[in-house]
Amino acid sequence: MVALGYGVISPALPSFARSFGVSIKAVTFLVTVFSLARLCFAPVSGQLVQRLGERRIYIGGMVIVAVSTGACAFSQAYWQLMAFRVISGIGSTMFYVSALGLMIHISPPDARGRVAGLFTTSFMVGAVGGPAVGALAAGWGLTAPFIVYGVALLGVAVVLFFGLRNSALAAPGPPTRSTVTMREALRVRAYWSSLGANFATGWSAFGLRVALVPLFITDVMGRGVGVIGIALAAFAGGNALAMIPSGYLSDRMGRRTLMIVGLALSGAATIFLGAASSLPRFLVAAVVVGAVTGIYMSPMQAAVADILGSEARAGSPVAAVQMMSDLGAIVGSMTLGWVAERLSYGWGFVISGIVLLIAAVGWVVAPETRTVPVPEPDPLPSPHTLNLPEQQL
Repeated sequence: MVALGYGVISPALPSFARSFGVSIKAVTFLVTVFSLARLCFAPVSGQLVQRLGERRIYIGGMVIVAVSTGACAFSQAYWQLMAFRVISGIGSTMFYVSALGLMIHISPPDARGRVAGLFTTSFMVGAVGGPAVGALAAGWGLTAPFIVYGVALLGVAVVLFFGLRNSALAAPGPPTRSTVTMREALRVRAYWSSLGANFATGWSAFGLRVALVPLFITDVMGRGVGVIGIALAAFAGGNALAMIPSGYLSDRMGRRTLMIVGLALSGAATIFLGAASSLPRFLVAAVVVGAVTGIYMSPMQAAVADILGSEARAGSPVAAVQMMSDLGAIVGSMTLGWVAERLSYGWGFVISGIVLLIAAVGWVVAPETRTVPVPEPDPLPSPHTLNLPEQQL
């Protein structure tokens, strides 16, 4: 539902911001400030989860996102819209850190890829339908998607509050340390590679798709909000097609190879995406970019779970992963907004592709994180073990 909402408002947000007479840079800054709020509040969210438990922070974050997003519709000036986006970013990081920490905590080692695939696919399924719903809602006015999302998400939060009231997640976790502290995690080369991949994903997913692609479709292709929603749904649809299969493969063959292949293909496809000269070609290219991006999304989260271990519960290493994604979105949206104004939209796609290729190189030098479980010895000795004939047993 949260991902559905992001998709609902994404087609309308740039046009709504433009209605205040601001520049491209100011429009992309709305994505930047949302990610900046997530980045700054992520460490606090991790501590809140440790003290209050996942359920409270999860639902509390949803309520904050619902109320602040609905309030965006009543903004009378650009600065008010920006303020509500900041509040929404705080609620978003509360939701995401608690959800990611819970996923890592409950995932068995031999199924982390599949669990990560289901986790990320649920977001992508929402993201596929979101732009379509947002495009329809925008027919009632640019503020309608914000109201629709706010009311719907608030209703979901109420249902979850009563449905999970007696859940074990309601209780705060025991005051024990994570399996891996931040200092220990930074000693692992694969953790650095994971941070780099998350930075590149934030850059491409938020800095490029959410901030630049809507403006590219509006300014270069001369299309409206409805087409923007279709394009964003094409990206998300490609993601959803690949995530569960790649998660399954990562449990069988490891994370590293899929990370390298997925990041490299995603970088190359993103570079060529900006060269699409017509809308049909752009939509086909968007599906391809989404699919090759989905190759590494599930292994990326599974690799983090491998490194931190199942005992980690939204500690600093978990929050840092999300912070790098937000940092990528911040740097990406600001850089791409500047590049689009000073150079061209095409250069924005090229630079984004290069960032993904650099992240792929980071995994070339990283070790495999998946460990093959060692079978436990048979507690009952066999006759051959005891060197006795079977008749004596």
